[in-house]
Formats: sequence, C-alpha cells, structure tokens
Amino acid sequence: MLSRTADNLYWLSRYAERADFVARILDAALRLSALPANYGGGEANEWESALASAGNIDLFRPLYDSVNEHTVRDFLAFSPNNPSSIRSCLQTARENARSVRTALTSEMWEAINEAYLHLRSFEGRDMTREEFARFLDWVKGVSLAFDGSAYRTMLRNDAYWFTRLGIAIERADNTARILDVKYHVLLPETERVGGSLDYFQWTTILREVSALTAYHWVYRESIKPWLVADLLILNREMPRSLANCYEMLVNNLDRIADSYGRRGPSQRLARGMLAKLDDTTVDEIFASGLHEFIEAFIAENNRLGAAIVEQYLG
Repeated sequence: MLSRTADNLYWLSRYAERADFVARILDAALRLSALPANYGGGEANEWESALASAGNIDLFRPLYDSVNEHTVRDFLAFSPNNPSSIRSCLQTARENARSVRTALTSEMWEAINEAYLHLRSFEGRDMTREEFARFLDWVKGVSLAFDGSAYRTMLRNDAYWFTRLGIAIERADNTARILDVKYHVLLPETERVGGSLDYFQWTTILREVSALTAYHWVYRESIKPWLVADLLILNREMPRSLANCYEMLVNNLDRIADSYGRRGPSQRLARGMLAKLDDTTVDEIFASGLHEFIEAFIAENNRLGAAIVEQYLG
C-alpha cells in the first residue's frame, strides 16, 4: 500500500473517532450543567472541564471573551477555527475519505459523506439544550455507523489494519484525557471526594464512555473512583480502556509487520506500553498519582503516534 493511502486511512479513522469523543464530552457537560446551581456546594466548572478534556484551551482564549455554555458549545461543535471541533473533524474525515475513495467500501464512504452533508443542517442554528443533545446523539451515531461499516465490510488487509490503528490510538488518548480532567478539574475544592456530586460526576463519565453497565457487570457495587480507573485503564475486556486500545494496537501493528516483513519502533513502543499496563495495579497508579500516570501515558501515546507516522506514513 502507498504510504499516502495508509496515511489517509489512519487519519480518517482518527478524526471520525475524535468527533465522537468531542460529542461525548459535550454531552457530559450538558448533563452536569443540568444539576441545580447549589448542588455540591461549589461553582460549576463543567464547561471549563469540557475544554480541558478537548485539550485546546489555548486556542479557545483568543476567540472568545468568556467560558460559558454558549461559547464552548460553539467552539467544540461548530467552529471552523478549531481543528478538533465536530465540524472540522467530520470535514477533515470526509477529505481523507475522498482521497482514498477506492480503498473504502461503499458503506464507509456513505457513512462519512452523508454525515458531512447532513451537518450543514445544524450549523448556524440557535439550538435549545434538548436540540443540542439530539445533535450530539446524531454525531455519536455517525461514529458507530462508520466504525460498524468498517468492521462489517472491509477485507482484513493492511487498509483495515491502518483504520484500526487510527481508532485505537485516538481512543486511548481520549479515554486518558477524560479520566484526567475528572480527577483534577471537575470536582470543586469545596466538595468532598466520595460525596454526592463526586458520585454523579463519575457516573456521568462512565455513561459518556458507554461503560456504566459494564462497570456494574464487573464490580457489582456502587461507583468508586479507583474501580472506575481500574475499568478504564487496566481492564482489557472494556473496549475503551487503555489496555484494550493497546491490545488492539499491538495486534494490528503485528499484522502490518508480518505483511511488510519487518518490525520497528512502533511495534516495540506498543508492546512496551501493553506490558506496563499488564504489570500495573490500580493501587500502584493511585499511590504514584493518577494525574502523573495519565500525563506519562499521553506522552507515550503521542510518541507511538509519531513512530507510526515515521515508520509507515511518512
């Protein structure tokens, strides 16, 4: 496969996954903002946490005067000046899809193309919260349709493996950011850990990564922060966990290596991180600091992304 084709498939999948992630953090912010103003005893900062999750606060500040529901919704959902807004993600995904149209199945192309065309009907509208929530559900549905069409219709060859790499590395980054922001940004200083607001926020985070039911299946008890972290970091059975993402990365990088006849830095980095996750307990993570663990993970995940680009896509 030409590296340009592989590059477009990789980034097509990353941007489709990123649109889903941004929709999920906006949905979480909507749910948290619906709480009574005095719930938890602290000032609401759910919209700042949404910006922090997306990782582009510095880009937001020159464009808007203040952080509030209206400005954050506009910036994360529709702003053409934000390369990671839902609008920009779907537009970039479609551009990548057009570049490799012959490498996609018709179902994959239709999922992305129809989503981009339908997106125009939402832009410029002054949506109520209920309308905006329906828009976010639609975005999550687009991601499901694209991912499902790839899984059901693509040949299991290098084109498929590069789409899986894009999804896995983006999803790992997204899950890590959601966990980090909840632990360090979302809970007001005046609210105690383990209180009612803390419980509601962890429940919302689980819901937004489609893990609330899975949590109760695995642990069969009330929501506890260290068990949420265990599920979303170390549990290989959880599709959005860091361990599951790295199992997917290792498997697909190995298939690419077998197909191309050689291994390199990306295979070594992916296997090293998976081994680290397998050898770590959640108690050790919290003892050394969840924030520090996630910061280090995000840096290593970025290193792997750069290695994949240099090894295969450059």
